[in-house]
Amino acid sequence: VGELHAADIDPVAVRCARGNVGEVGGQVYVSDLYDGVPARLRGRVDVLVVNAPYVPTDAIGLLPPEARDHEPRIALDGGVDGVEVQRRVAAGAGAWLAPGGHLLIETSARQADRTVRAMVDGGLVARVVEDPELGATVVVGAAP
Repeated sequence: VGELHAADIDPVAVRCARGNVGEVGGQVYVSDLYDGVPARLRGRVDVLVVNAPYVPTDAIGLLPPEARDHEPRIALDGGVDGVEVQRRVAAGAGAWLAPGGHLLIETSARQADRTVRAMVDGGLVARVVEDPELGATVVVGAAP
């Protein structure tokens, strides 16, 4: 039997997520990455899906107005090179993933190499998956 857990640092996003995943019995936590996630999940997560901010700080002003003017900055700002939050995610993922578990992080095609490096540095085996039709790039890391 699977469980669904979600976390976000933004209380507004957590309220929205609770409305979405609560219908299927999911739990949502206000958390800065892993800090507020129940410790009982350590080493038990089969799939960890992350939509961390990946816009470089200096590029936020270049985003379309619907993003930069209406999204909280914390949801956009990925730090100087756009992968600072992703590095934190990847560094901690190994402690939370079950053996053979996977971490999926949305990123940009330009930053995929940095995201791969972050996962490898975190002890995961990483690969890039792209969907040209959707214009989506995801780096998938597998726990050994």
